[in-house]
Parts: sequence; C-alpha cells; structure tokens
Amino acid sequence: MREFEFVKSSYSDNQANSECVEVATNVAGTVAVRDSKQTAGPVIRVTDTAWTAFIGVRR
Repeated sequence: MREFEFVKSSYSDNQANSECVEVATNVAGTVAVRDSKQTAGPVIRVTDTAWTAFIGVRR
C-alpha cells in the first residue's frame, strides 16, 4: 500500500496554536485525515464517497 501524502487543510489557519488537520487523497478510494500537531497519532480513513458527503455538508 502506498504511504499517505498529507497536506494541511486549506480551511486551517497558519497560527502555531490553531486547530489544524491534514488530509491525504493520494491513495485511490481512500481519504485519510490526521491532526497536524500529532502526525504520529491516529489517522481516520474514509471512502471517497464519505469524504465528498462530509465536505459537502453546510451549516
């Protein structure tokens, strides 16, 4: 399996103490999400379909 290539979310701000996530979309069929401050911590993996539904949600 390929390694995830994480990038910081465009919705995260650039301040040192801010709450940020990183997202990896380079593995087919899977989107991985992790805390940018705990890169060795847990990774949440979801399907492309679930991710699309999640980011499409509006408040």
